[in-house]
Amino acid sequence: MSKIAGYLVLILVFVGCNQTTEFSRLIADSNEFDILIFNGSIVDGTGSEPYEADLLIRAGTIVYIGEVDTSLVKATSFINAEGKIVTPGFIDTHAHGDPLFGGEMHNFISMGVTTILLGQDGSHPRRVIDGKEFDLINWMDSLTRKPSQLNVAMFAGHATLRRSAGVDYTDAPTPDQLNQMGEMLSEALENGCYGMSTGLEYVGGMHAKKDELDHLAKILGENDGMMMSHMRNEDDDQVETSIDELLSFGKYCKVHASHLKVVYGKGADRANQIIEKLVAANKEGIQASADIYPYLASYTTIGILFPSWAKTQEQFEQAKSTREEELETYLFNRVNQRNGPEATLMAGNEYAGKTLAQAAKDDKISFVRLLWKIGPGGGSGAYFIMEDSLVSELISHPLTMICSDGSPTMRHPRGHGTFARIIDRFVIERKLLTIQEAVRKMTGLPATTVGIEKRGILTQGNYADVLVFDPEEVKDNATYLDPYQLASGFNHVIINGVQVISDGSILNDRPGIMLRKQ
Repeated sequence: MSKIAGYLVLILVFVGCNQTTEFSRLIADSNEFDILIFNGSIVDGTGSEPYEADLLIRAGTIVYIGEVDTSLVKATSFINAEGKIVTPGFIDTHAHGDPLFGGEMHNFISMGVTTILLGQDGSHPRRVIDGKEFDLINWMDSLTRKPSQLNVAMFAGHATLRRSAGVDYTDAPTPDQLNQMGEMLSEALENGCYGMSTGLEYVGGMHAKKDELDHLAKILGENDGMMMSHMRNEDDDQVETSIDELLSFGKYCKVHASHLKVVYGKGADRANQIIEKLVAANKEGIQASADIYPYLASYTTIGILFPSWAKTQEQFEQAKSTREEELETYLFNRVNQRNGPEATLMAGNEYAGKTLAQAAKDDKISFVRLLWKIGPGGGSGAYFIMEDSLVSELISHPLTMICSDGSPTMRHPRGHGTFARIIDRFVIERKLLTIQEAVRKMTGLPATTVGIEKRGILTQGNYADVLVFDPEEVKDNATYLDPYQLASGFNHVIINGVQVISDGSILNDRPGIMLRKQ
């Protein structure tokens, strides 16, 4: 035992001397830094146990983690992290919004998000400006030139590729159209997109068949891209079939289930049945992953309540005149299957903030006739269709990472509260996750899974996306009735070595960049 103790002392002395030597070499070159974070507890994003260390940032990069003699350091900013943890900035694997044409993104940075992944659910930016199409590559190039509040990574949207190729709502593209879609996807990947998203439950994506998706999956695989999918059907009796479809593309490329959920499903056992399909696929060599948000209500367009043959306004008008009774019956059954009209909270129209039941009552009509009135394009809604024990089990599983599926304007608390809620509710209140595991799900795991290099883990040489906060102080303040309240408790948020939140106050700096996969 005395020999072992002696060896341990020698090891500690060696490590201490090595760190001192490294620090000495660093300041011998220059003792000037942008930011020194000291007295903090490092939670590095790998899932490892927290450890005490200081952190130095220079020119947007983490240049040192270890013990710092503060008397020898000159820094523009000194951050005393005593009683707090220091973590990588959070990565939101499924987000919405437009930092180029939209407004501020305070909702994301206020909950510690430093990187968002856009181009989701099969849709990426495509606009016509002064008669000229403004496509994905133009958008990415423009954001490269324009300062952003946070980092942005892009996915090409499958349904937008279809529209650009003139496929629209056709089930089968022609060979020329399919080749055009493939060429556009290849160009997007060559210009730095991380993969392709699909929205197979939505108009456009829902028309795609296996041959079309196989063709695009092969292109993704050749370019180390990921297929990130809003799957075809998330209902309890269909979700496993949807996962099987997604996994079938895994023989060509990495596959990812967006905002994993089991609509109407109940219980931890059911959650484990679902997640085990992804676990088994990984054991077979398929790179399969998933993300999830910590709420029991989903959010999407009202069109989700309408049948596949009445999704567009044109289809709806035709159905009203030729299939009236069938449409009414479908809407009645669909809403009641989804926990009734009281479980749909309206948004994006004159009834925003009211349930479907309340809105119908105020208009003195049935909820079916209210849907008839507004049509499939008449707004969005939050749908209370999920069960807590199932959602909690999915969140707790080591395979899943965290996403918001939110935006600055979405009328759902997930856009302003998701990442704070994980810490507030799942780490502190319910103790379903340790802080190091929660941080891993929001940083290192998404970075390594998607392929975002030199971010998501606190290590020397990585880019300085860094948070400083006390987990006990973090609060998700957004509610369903007031969804735009910013999260609180993230004392310092640093993006590319620049503070965007300091002592809890949002600053005007815009250090975010357009990330491109190499």
